[in-house]
Amino acid sequence: MVDVKSLMRGFFRQMLRFALWLMGLVFLLSLLAAGLLWLGLWLLRALWFKLSGRPVSPMAWQFLRQSNWSGFGRSRQERRAAQSEVIDVTARTVEGNRQP
Repeated sequence: MVDVKSLMRGFFRQMLRFALWLMGLVFLLSLLAAGLLWLGLWLLRALWFKLSGRPVSPMAWQFLRQSNWSGFGRSRQERRAAQSEVIDVTARTVEGNRQP
């Protein structure tokens, strides 16, 4: 006689395996679609550059490395104080009704 518990366990094990395989396939296909879209956009850009007579250059972004690490060793209050520092201000009294 077949044990129902082992049959159900095997069934759910196969369903989990299939669901994980399917999720991996969807992820792989989405990466492939994103890569093909990027390639298509780059080829359109290269074609436009060729038609307009400009040299084709690679798509690259430049990051300012100094700005990324400038606040690394300081605390949040020090960074906030450095950003909100005000120079050359004269104080004056504001007259009138104050709203809470």
